[in-house]
Amino acid sequence: MTIATDSRIWQTLEVGFPGIATGLVAGAVVGGLAALIGQPIGWALTGALVLGVLLASVGAVYGVMLARGWGRPGLFAPAALLWLVGFPLARLLHATFTPVLLGGAPTPPADVLGFLAYQGIVSMGYAVGFIWLHERVAPYWFLRIRGHNPVAARIYETYSAHAESVYRQRTRRRAARGAGRASRGGT
Repeated sequence: MTIATDSRIWQTLEVGFPGIATGLVAGAVVGGLAALIGQPIGWALTGALVLGVLLASVGAVYGVMLARGWGRPGLFAPAALLWLVGFPLARLLHATFTPVLLGGAPTPPADVLGFLAYQGIVSMGYAVGFIWLHERVAPYWFLRIRGHNPVAARIYETYSAHAESVYRQRTRRRAARGAGRASRGGT
């Protein structure tokens, strides 16, 4: 590999960091919930680690999508399609192979197609949460690394332009409402 290729890979990984972190946090939450409902601590920790790594991998793919320009920041459809595929597969691998790490045999769900269909439905909720959290964390991260990462700088400019556009629209609407109230004699 050349230095330029290594640099592009590193830049893409850096852009993927918010998605990776979101996946790891989601895995930790699942582990905490498993412990809360009475699962043994070893099972909860192993499940959290396995699911966290799998979801972090899908989050990293989202970062690659942004870096490659295959989706715009904040656009739901590309993220929804990614999670429609990635979340059910991550859950299938999680459900099947977590027992292996605990000394058991692989245990896929009895009805794999039903399981995948249900996880596909759940994935839309996860995609909404992922995008919401990503949109709250990623711009700050991209702002921080944009000085040495041109990919992050490009994505940050997209976020910035969108935020500025939304702000201008809100300001115009508020001004129009205020003018309408003033013309009616309201306060």
